Amino acid sequence: MQNYLDFEKPLAEIEGKAAELRAMARQNDGMDIETEAKALDTRAAALLKDLYKDLSPWRKCLVARHPDRPHCKDYIDALFAEFTPLAGDRNFADDHAVMGGLARFNDRPVMVIGQEKGHDTKSRIERNFGMARPEGYRKAIRLMELANRFGLPIVTLVDTAGAYPGKGAEERGQSEAIARATEKCLQVKVPLVSVIIGEGGSGGAVAFAAANRLVMLEHSVYSVITPEGCASILWKDANKMREAAEALRLTAQDLLKLGVCDQIIPEPVGGAQRDPKAAIANVGAALETMLAALEKKKPDALVKERRQKFLDVGTKGLAA
Repeated sequence: MQNYLDFEKPLAEIEGKAAELRAMARQNDGMDIETEAKALDTRAAALLKDLYKDLSPWRKCLVARHPDRPHCKDYIDALFAEFTPLAGDRNFADDHAVMGGLARFNDRPVMVIGQEKGHDTKSRIERNFGMARPEGYRKAIRLMELANRFGLPIVTLVDTAGAYPGKGAEERGQSEAIARATEKCLQVKVPLVSVIIGEGGSGGAVAFAAANRLVMLEHSVYSVITPEGCASILWKDANKMREAAEALRLTAQDLLKLGVCDQIIPEPVGGAQRDPKAAIANVGAALETMLAALEKKKPDALVKERRQKFLDVGTKGLAA
C-alpha cells in the first residue's frame, strides 16, 4: 500500500478513486471503467508533478524521511555484487545501525559503508532507526582503514537523523568516535565518495561524508541538526520546524550553491519512493562517473583535494 505524506492527501484521494474503480471492475465482469480510471490517472500524474515542482525545505525533509524511500540495504543489494558484510568494532559490539563490507561495484572491488534505518518495526528497532552508537563509527573507522590498506575505493551511503544521543553512547565516547571517523575520512589515501540518500543529520552524517565527492539525491537533506531540534533550541518550540528548515538551508539545491554538495542526482517524479529502481539506477550512474574520475588521481592528491574541499565549504555561496 502506498504511504502518502500530509501534503499528498489530494493525490491520495484521486489515486484511491482510480483504485476503487478498478477493484469494482474486477468484481463485476463486463463493467467498463477504464476510460474513467485513465482520466483519474492523468489528473493524478499532473497533480504529482505540480506538488513536487517546487517543494519547500520542510516538505523535502518529509520526503527524505518517507518510509517507502529506498534505504542503504536496498542500494547495496541492487548496485553491489558479492557483498561480504563485516561486523563489529573489535572493542565493544556490532552496531546494526551501520552496515558495511567488501563488495564489487561494476566489477570494481570497493568498500561500502552506510547507515540503515530499517523498513518495518522489527528492523527499525534492530537498526536503532539508523542512529549509530560509538561502536558504529568505530566499525566504520576499521573498515576505512582496511580499504586504505588494500587500496580499495570507499563508498558511503548516508541516511541518518543523527548519532544516537543516549546515555550509554555518551559514556562510551560518542563525540570522540564521530571526530575520529571524520578524521579517518580525511586521512585515507583512496577515493572516497558519499551519497546522501535520505537524511544527512548532524555529526552522525559528517563522520561518513567528509569525502572527495559528496552528492545528494534531489529530495534529500543535509544539515547540522534536524529542523525540530533547531526549533526547540532557538524558539523553545518544536512546532516551528518549518521556519527552522527554511533557515538551515538544508536542501540539495541550497548546498550545491554553497559548495557543500558537488552534484544533485535526479529522482523520479514524486520522489525515490515512487520508483526505487530508477532512483537506485541514477545513484549507480553517478557513482560510476565519480569513481572513474577519482581513480586516476594519486593518493596524496586525493587527500589534499579532500581537505581543501572542506576548507572551501561555504566560500562559493558567500562570493555569490
